[in-house]
Amino acid sequence: MRQKICLEDADAARMIAAARAAAVEHGWAVAIAVVDDGGFVLRLERIDGAGPSTAEVATLKARSAALSRTPTLRLEEVAKTRPGMLGFPGRLAVQGGLPVMFGGVCVGGIGVSGVQSAEDEQVAAAGLAAL
Repeated sequence: MRQKICLEDADAARMIAAARAAAVEHGWAVAIAVVDDGGFVLRLERIDGAGPSTAEVATLKARSAALSRTPTLRLEEVAKTRPGMLGFPGRLAVQGGLPVMFGGVCVGGIGVSGVQSAEDEQVAAAGLAAL
């Protein structure tokens, strides 16, 4: 029987804390979402001042990265030449989501929303680095 590696709550909490610290350091009000390999929310945090829609967008970015096993920036680039990608349900082809890889296997995703897309990804990368 195959054993499956997966994110635990402590992993998600560590990622959120590191991403939050990076956002606060820059004065960015963002939402941060961590999902499992199926795209289901493990943790979600919206920093004071982040817009109401940021929680949903961060979750979609995290889910998109996890399900596609690729950064959402890549999805955004693909959508430019293949616009049909934009209509895929439950995915968002906008920079700011990163897959969480462990031993060559995707175990989840982290997504951020609230500032410019490149800055969202910078915050997500800080969260990912905490693992």
